[in-house]
Amino acid sequence: MCQNQVAAKNHLKPIAYQVEQIIRQTAQEYIFRITCSEEVKPGQFYEISLPKVGEAPISVSSITANYLEFTIRKVGKLTNYTFQLKAGDTIFMRGPYGNNFPLEKFKGGNLIVLAGGTGFCAVNSLLEYYYQNYNQLKSLYFLTGFRNQASILYQNRLAAYQAKFTQTIYCLDEEVKAGFKQGFVTDYLKELPLNKLQDYYLVIVGPQPMMDAALKECKQLNLALEKIWFSLERRMSCGIGKCGHCKIGDKYVCVDGPVFNYSAIKNLID
Repeated sequence: MCQNQVAAKNHLKPIAYQVEQIIRQTAQEYIFRITCSEEVKPGQFYEISLPKVGEAPISVSSITANYLEFTIRKVGKLTNYTFQLKAGDTIFMRGPYGNNFPLEKFKGGNLIVLAGGTGFCAVNSLLEYYYQNYNQLKSLYFLTGFRNQASILYQNRLAAYQAKFTQTIYCLDEEVKAGFKQGFVTDYLKELPLNKLQDYYLVIVGPQPMMDAALKECKQLNLALEKIWFSLERRMSCGIGKCGHCKIGDKYVCVDGPVFNYSAIKNLID
């Protein structure tokens, strides 16, 4: 159970939690480590809030037995106030919400994870899960890209993933740096041994233009589109399917997702 959490939890009511640690990643992204032992699955999110300020849906970027991590980007009123918090302060959360990445379906297969920019935050809990449970897969290929050196996230984890996973490709859009390829991460999908992988699954997370480019590349490479999974986190608001802010066609991203198989959303009009 989480701190101050009652046995019969009301998932609509924000609950106070303690900020255990704040870890700077970039000038605009900090990791907030929250004391919490609740069961959460990779891909889910919480509504993070501060009284009299507001709330926002934030994906869980790391899951452990004793704490959760949220990698938050400073982009508005709530996050501006959140960045003023210190270790030991109180933050409010409700959740977890949404579905999760289909770990059972991925089991025994070859997994490809393609993340762009802060999309890395939404998929890091999945990568950490397989870092600890690598025997559940045949192989794992991880590709991620950032705009420049100043925007690189999780540098220590990038090194750990490179040492553990089958193949990793890290990219910078605008600059040159040792250990990183130059260009868009979607351009490097074709460097994987795709013709040798049969039981493969592909997870794509990132800004919408990046996901559009990735899907276009998948089609050009004749990849099986029914084996592609997206996390669509944009425009979520209430987290419970009531405000309609994240509705796309007949789907509510916060309730039916945020994780979707491509076959379930390919005909939706956004």
